[in-house]
Amino acid sequence: MLVRMTRLVISMPKRVLLGALILLVVCGAYGATAAQHLLAGGYSDPNSGSARAEKILDETFNRGGIQVVLKLDGPDGVDISRDPTARAVGDDIIADLNRNAYVQDQILSVWANPALDSALVSRDRTSTLIIASLDGGEDSAPAHAEEIEEAFAGVRDGITVQVGGQGLVFAQVNDQTSSDLLIAEAIAIPITFIVLIFIFGGLLAAAVPVGIGIVSIILTFALLRVIGSLTDVSVFALNLTTALGLALAIDYTLLLLTRYREEVEHGLSRPDAIVRTLATAGRTVAFSAVTVALSLSALVLFPQYFLRSFAFAGLGVVVVAAVSALVLTPAVLMLLGDRIDAFDARKPLRRLLRLPPARPVEPEDTWWYRLVQWVLRHALPVAAVVTVFLLVLGAPFLSIKMGFPDDRVLPESASSHAIQQEIRDDYDDDLSAAVTVVVRGPVDDQTLTAYTRALSEVDDVNSAGSSAGTFVRGAPVAPGSPDDSRGDVHVLNVSTDRDPMSDAGIAQLDDLRAVASPAGTETLFTGLAATTDDTVGSIYAHLPWVLGLIAIATFVLLFLFTGSVVLPLKALVLNILSLSATFGAMIWFFQEGHLGGLGTTATGTLNATMPVLLFCVAFGLSMDYEVFLLGRIREEWLRSDRTRAASDHAVALGLARTGRVITAAALLMSIVFAAIAASEVSFMRMFGVGLTLAVLMDATLIRMFLVPAFMRLAGRANWWAPGPLRRLHDRIGLSEEAPEIGRGAEKPVADTAPSKV
Repeated sequence: MLVRMTRLVISMPKRVLLGALILLVVCGAYGATAAQHLLAGGYSDPNSGSARAEKILDETFNRGGIQVVLKLDGPDGVDISRDPTARAVGDDIIADLNRNAYVQDQILSVWANPALDSALVSRDRTSTLIIASLDGGEDSAPAHAEEIEEAFAGVRDGITVQVGGQGLVFAQVNDQTSSDLLIAEAIAIPITFIVLIFIFGGLLAAAVPVGIGIVSIILTFALLRVIGSLTDVSVFALNLTTALGLALAIDYTLLLLTRYREEVEHGLSRPDAIVRTLATAGRTVAFSAVTVALSLSALVLFPQYFLRSFAFAGLGVVVVAAVSALVLTPAVLMLLGDRIDAFDARKPLRRLLRLPPARPVEPEDTWWYRLVQWVLRHALPVAAVVTVFLLVLGAPFLSIKMGFPDDRVLPESASSHAIQQEIRDDYDDDLSAAVTVVVRGPVDDQTLTAYTRALSEVDDVNSAGSSAGTFVRGAPVAPGSPDDSRGDVHVLNVSTDRDPMSDAGIAQLDDLRAVASPAGTETLFTGLAATTDDTVGSIYAHLPWVLGLIAIATFVLLFLFTGSVVLPLKALVLNILSLSATFGAMIWFFQEGHLGGLGTTATGTLNATMPVLLFCVAFGLSMDYEVFLLGRIREEWLRSDRTRAASDHAVALGLARTGRVITAAALLMSIVFAAIAASEVSFMRMFGVGLTLAVLMDATLIRMFLVPAFMRLAGRANWWAPGPLRRLHDRIGLSEEAPEIGRGAEKPVADTAPSKV
């Protein structure tokens, strides 16, 4: 099919490129506003107990929406809670908030809720908080928070008003992400173009991969806007689209252009060289795209739309990048011909340095071939040393602690981060640490009183309140609010000093859940601790299915590609070994805060969604290089006499032919991901750093050393498969073999099955 498609494309290259240009303009105009249709949240499981509790609070009590915090600062030495000017300003703000339909009930302030003094007034008594909840969810609440900031931030009668809270965090994350995208593109595209010039020499040849990468990004942005109109999609999917679109397009085009030049050097005409390139390297590109797409598609099994969004973005950008490379590259090559190497920037440099003209070098004479030969001669010690090194690097991963993102994902200069940090530093109690309990079912006053009292007696609980009253360590201190009960639904508020993201906070949540709830009722817990616990539990519950799907899909695809059951197992083991080292680095930098957390605020936890996302993306990219390398190794193996020496020669020759391409692709891809690391949103910086390390480690330690070492140790067993599976591969397996080119017809070279060991 690829050959037929290629012949069609090269028969009308101008029409193909003109059609692509029209599609690009239309999709560019449509996808330009994609960020405005995407959301900043999506980290929690909508089916969890905490999410169900929040839904009940919203529907029954008009509470539980996304929080906005207004911080009022008065003169030094004046108790703001007793200052009449501050109270007048506060009353005006509360009255204005109540006039907004999107502001939910029960606005908290020290004047209306004196029992919350320690949480609403700072230790020095000079600042106080007004806390409100906004409806509209993650779709509308961030915009409402920005409206509140615009309306209230400033100075009123000598009282300084600042706005923060989770609603503004989401809004500022959206804004920051859009800004970071522009910065990432401004960094990645020029640098990759410069590097491509030195790799290809010709300015036109260097422009082709970058151009196809830009096409892939624009088309996928339009696709994400379509998906965003149908379901919730995270705004961070745009970061993956930008990085992966550019990286994969460069990878695929680099492989195709390199193979095209190789075929031209062998004497083929331009059309025949293009057809053979697409029949060999093009098939590898298509197979690689399927492998990467399947790895990313596993994310759709998670209920959190943050993770599902990356499945949508990943599938879209992989398909678009592969199709763009397979369609546009042959059209460009057919149109430009030898001019693809025009404006060779290396020739003036060689003349300046008085170097001889570059000449084609046989694979056996390259540095790559000599390196692999050395590895093959020392296979066992190389395998042992590199494996131990990777395990040591991965050791910190054993201490991973997963948490929920808060304001600290933003830089310290962001107002929502700065305000929340002041609250953490200057206030005795943090209401964001509070636990809310929803009891649904028939409960009499006496039972509700007993349950509220029991919750207040849990270690380190400051107070517990319900419509039955407020209790401190089991003793009643204040009457309850009738608004906390609506029919058979009751709300209990538990105040605590424990950090909800800490082990102590989760342990306290377990103690609260262990308190016997009223008979015949359903009891649900929400709040930051409960949401964090539910999110982590949901990820762990779905993780085996995700990993299982990736492992099975990878094994099956590599078996279809190679006809071996040993090579897929080897690929899985080496990829996991490589990724464990990457995860160890993530813990060391971002959880433990070494080297200043690389400019982020270390909280002692990792965003619970990041390790899973990083694994799926990095695993897919690792398989990308695995397919590139195995395609050429298998091609050499099928041409050989299938001896042990032939296996070693195939490994050395395959790496010699692809080593430069894989290394160049990895360098370019790492530049793209390093541009994401410039993001001011901490977990996107973690994402960029993690993928940069994963790609570089895979292209060096894994492809240069471990793959040839393990293939040497396995010998002819690399190509083994049980008889039934060999026969299955004969019928449905895939091949990298090129067709015979001549008189416009193709005649496949026989692809014999792997021999028995």
